[in-house]
Amino acid sequence: MSQENVEIVRAVVDAFNRGDWEAALEHMAPDFEFDFSRAVGPLRGVFKLDQARAFLDEFFGLWEAVRFEVDKLVEAGEQVAVSSINYHRGRDGIEVTVRPSGVFTFGDGRIVHYCFYQEWAEALEAAGLSEQDPHADS
Repeated sequence: MSQENVEIVRAVVDAFNRGDWEAALEHMAPDFEFDFSRAVGPLRGVFKLDQARAFLDEFFGLWEAVRFEVDKLVEAGEQVAVSSINYHRGRDGIEVTVRPSGVFTFGDGRIVHYCFYQEWAEALEAAGLSEQDPHADS
């Protein structure tokens, strides 16, 4: 595993959990794209770095609390596939748990692209891996 890329992904997740957008976004390249087009709900689309802060404010603003737990991380060259367990608590106390996945793509040590997927198998396929890969369950 490219430990540096994996550590960057962990740092981004930690920053999101703290609500520290600046710390999370400092790892993104100037031409970064956030692909949330496969999401379900009103916040769908592909966002540039300058749109990411507004997206994060809007998304996290929908919830009283949001917490991400990394479940699996798999490095595949310049990509890191991640599966997480996300805990959302609404303003009325309703709690939701989801298990999304995504692929972070790196270039020159920075994140140039993140793509959200509903299923772990989709993220692995996008990273050129399969669930039969011995590292896919890492």
